[in-house]
Amino acid sequence: MITRIDLRGRVLSRRELLQELPRAEVDVEHAAEAVAPIIAAVRERGAAELRDLAERFDGVRPQHVRVPAATITAAVDRLDPQVRAALEETIRRVRQVHGAQRPDDFTVQVAPGATVRQRWLPVRRVGLYVPGGLAVYPSSVVMNVVAAQEAGVGSLAVASPPQQDEGGLPDPVVLATCALLGVDEVYAVGGAQAVAMFAYGAAGSQAEDGDTLCEPVDVITGPGNVYVAAAKRLVRGVVGIDAEAGPTEIAILADGTADANHVAADLVSQAEHDPLAAAVLVTTSVELAGSVEAKLVDRVDATRHRERVTTALNGTQSAIVLVDDLDAGLDVVNAYGAEHLEIQAVGAAALADRVTSAGAIFVGPYSPVSLGDYMAGSNHVLPTGGCAHFASGLGVHSFLRAVQVVEYDADALAVVADRIVALADAEGLPAHGEAVRARF
Repeated sequence: MITRIDLRGRVLSRRELLQELPRAEVDVEHAAEAVAPIIAAVRERGAAELRDLAERFDGVRPQHVRVPAATITAAVDRLDPQVRAALEETIRRVRQVHGAQRPDDFTVQVAPGATVRQRWLPVRRVGLYVPGGLAVYPSSVVMNVVAAQEAGVGSLAVASPPQQDEGGLPDPVVLATCALLGVDEVYAVGGAQAVAMFAYGAAGSQAEDGDTLCEPVDVITGPGNVYVAAAKRLVRGVVGIDAEAGPTEIAILADGTADANHVAADLVSQAEHDPLAAAVLVTTSVELAGSVEAKLVDRVDATRHRERVTTALNGTQSAIVLVDDLDAGLDVVNAYGAEHLEIQAVGAAALADRVTSAGAIFVGPYSPVSLGDYMAGSNHVLPTGGCAHFASGLGVHSFLRAVQVVEYDADALAVVADRIVALADAEGLPAHGEAVRARF
């Protein structure tokens, strides 16, 4: 069901650890070769190409590529009351956390008459992608939209694949979630073509499109498959992106006190996302490892997406890793840099403070990753594939730019004029110094 990797009694360098640890193999470069013509075609043909691609990839040709506002509003009436209540509570909690994330502007007086201010400015417009392949993700609508709204972004557009069962519209729960959030610009566009539309905009091809179907954005965020990741790579620089999201990952650091049933359930919960999803248990306890393996057999047999989960757990990206002690376990999880890291061990909170690389950390037996996926208040769009070593999850900061404002008066500039000239001359750029001298 799942591979064991025994690191007990071994002292490994970071390089050796990285070689030992499991990781999904995702060929973004190969996908980029397939995606490049799609991006070029959308850029050239706009809405006409988007309809052709929907027919090709999604099996339906949408009449309305931009979903009518009335359709978005009406989707709320179709929403199950319990689902609506859950979404509203999720929105409240996520907004509460993200509202606290925005950094403050500041002003520093470097010297008399010399000030440098820093302002945080939201980007003008963002495109938010919501997947709709193996599963649909209204929760991702919340995570992306709320973060952008709390950053102060003025123009938000959402794209999600057209669904055959919905006559070419996105999933109705996705539409209803957009309505609950006050978003009325939604496109029935999936995959790499959505990324292309956001990056370059798209001309209309039918009367209902108008001359311009979609204006270009400044930042594209949201998870997706390898083709979405490849498309983001190709348009990066034209627009900003959050990350090239890969398959989801869960790592669990556990000792012998962990509940094997909880651990197995959490591994399965992430494995159901994708056949390439990674499920990794790092433990000091051989007994726990055996119990989890037994529990996995029962849980996988009973789960709805049994085939998908089985493939993920049997894949090279998943494993149970045995370590000598929790210090060694921390070395392993810090080298791995999981998207989601659970800690189910004695002193879990103190261990969490020693983690240096993780997208999000879930502390103790009652903070499962599923809580973060929906209703913790944290964001579930997180770095994958080891990117947690240098990247953060989605948040208000993803939609902000720091702009420095420099203001010196004549006396303040005069104080440093000779030193500026000296540095300019040392760099062989005398005109820089002359630009200062010209003022005196």
